[in-house]
Amino acid sequence: MKKLFLLLIAFIFTAGAYAQSGTIMLSNDAQSAGRGGTSIGVFNSYEVMMSNPAGLSFVNNSSVNLNLSVMRSRTYFKNTLNDTYGETNYNPMPGLGYVHAAKKNSRWSWGIGGFTQGGMGADFNLKNALYVDDQGNYVRQKYHSQFAMMEFGPSLAYKISDKFSVGISAHLVYSMMEFQMPFGMNPGIMAGEAMPGKTFGQMFADSPAQGGFGYSEVIASANMNDLSVISWTGKMGLAYNPNGKWSFGLNFNLPTKLNFKDGKASMDMTAQFNDAFGKAVQGYMAQNPGSTSSEAMTAVSSQFDAMGINLNQGVAGNYNLNLKMKMPLSIGYGMSFQATSKLKLAMDIIWTNWANAFDKMEMKLSKGTNTNINTMLGAPGFTFNFPLNWEDNVTVKIGGEYLFTNRFTFRAGYAYNNNPVPSSTLFPIFPAIVENHLTAGVSYLVGKRVTINAAFERGFYKKQTAADPSAVQSEFSGSTSGLKTSIGHISFSYKL
Repeated sequence: MKKLFLLLIAFIFTAGAYAQSGTIMLSNDAQSAGRGGTSIGVFNSYEVMMSNPAGLSFVNNSSVNLNLSVMRSRTYFKNTLNDTYGETNYNPMPGLGYVHAAKKNSRWSWGIGGFTQGGMGADFNLKNALYVDDQGNYVRQKYHSQFAMMEFGPSLAYKISDKFSVGISAHLVYSMMEFQMPFGMNPGIMAGEAMPGKTFGQMFADSPAQGGFGYSEVIASANMNDLSVISWTGKMGLAYNPNGKWSFGLNFNLPTKLNFKDGKASMDMTAQFNDAFGKAVQGYMAQNPGSTSSEAMTAVSSQFDAMGINLNQGVAGNYNLNLKMKMPLSIGYGMSFQATSKLKLAMDIIWTNWANAFDKMEMKLSKGTNTNINTMLGAPGFTFNFPLNWEDNVTVKIGGEYLFTNRFTFRAGYAYNNNPVPSSTLFPIFPAIVENHLTAGVSYLVGKRVTINAAFERGFYKKQTAADPSAVQSEFSGSTSGLKTSIGHISFSYKL
């Protein structure tokens, strides 16, 4: 029941989310979203618990806050067999929080909140050269990913002086992951002995002249799910508010380890094995011109049986799955300037250390249920490092807000995030490649206590061509992936 409850929370908060800076949202509240996501040096929203907890010291009023964002993502993929858009997803991403402003003669402020931190995912039905029916028609395969994160916990700020404060956040992190697609691996992973002095990997990789099948990779239909983890992360911030015009902030986000345990995985090598069996039958008939196809199939079946492969048991099995990855360290600097009594300008610059976090996903599969696969692998499981090799990036946000009346505020902003995904590991269900974003928003004060904020954020269409050869698998070599996003935000703040 506890696990079901946590999965429900993850679905509500982060289902299918596309982040805007790698896998990280540009903003966590409609107010900052309207001005390009700037919030490290602007201290007027509960969002500072995520962007700079020291800013709590300069929030004027205690408040209860609720935010709802809805994202529309559009993905695209093209290779030699496909030229198609992925499924269009609409995903709700709520957040909530409470801020307790410092009381008179107190230097302490605090808050508690739950936030959508980010995520990534896509859905395609694609053609793959290996998957064809008896008539030679392609049987489309499901390509699906979903990675989602949310944070929840307290933040605390201490005002060292009237102008300077420090703050920390200690947040629980809940994350979930799903992954499904035809999975390409080097044949060398099959370390089981096929015959004296030769492994199954060598047999699958060797050329037909050497008695092999000539595969550069072997493919299994993989489906990995039921992966979830509860971890923690911390944030440290500094806030400096020297006068009524300028404010400055510095924020450190600590890296987060995500050790997913007790997940489930299935691996089906039927299509790959059928292709290999067909090649073996053709080879036998070429070496024995007078034989019929039935005689060749019987002879090849006997050869596989001698290798310990029982064809009646098929080549599909289930596994226990553990997966390790990390979310990155980041350092952000922000500032704001009250240019006039009505106009405020802001800027954030954030460096994110993706290279030490998204270098790989370490997958460990164990307790395989299919004896044929176990025989070919030489063990009931294996470890595979899925390459990501993301690069460090910098995000720059600029924005402003203009107070038209005492009740109505207009905001606008722009954010640029240089793409962290290298061409060598680009593939269509992890395409976090959007770079340019425009935002606009408004606020309206209802009465004395309630403020309604709304914003719209557009991530402009970005295409990228994968390297040839791809470090992921051959079907992605030279392919093109694309992504664009639109996000609507609305939030409510009630001053206590």
